[in-house]
Amino acid sequence: MKMTFRWYGEGNDQISLQNIRQIPGVEGIVWSLHDMPAGEVWEQSRIDQEKELIEKAGFHVDVVESVNVHEDIKLGLPTREQYIENYKETLRRLAKAGVKVNSYHLRCLERTG
Repeated sequence: MKMTFRWYGEGNDQISLQNIRQIPGVEGIVWSLHDMPAGEVWEQSRIDQEKELIEKAGFHVDVVESVNVHEDIKLGLPTREQYIENYKETLRRLAKAGVKVNSYHLRCLERTG
């Protein structure tokens, strides 16, 4: 088991990677690209940039939380196929950067009417 710490990224988190470095036993950062809209493919350059920042601070980037699932996939709309392909491409790019886990918290949709 590896101890990790959730970090929301530069400009999004009051806690710096240097602060986290002071926590005994923390080996990795659970991270994400929070500004990416659901359904968009994450650019390899952005992934690599975040990876470099985290690794320079002495952490691994094994876990991402999360690549958000577009609502069209959840609702089963005809446009879901393109968003599924985008999701798969983002996962391939993350794997190329060494990410092993994509943690995703599914929110239930409430239908009314």
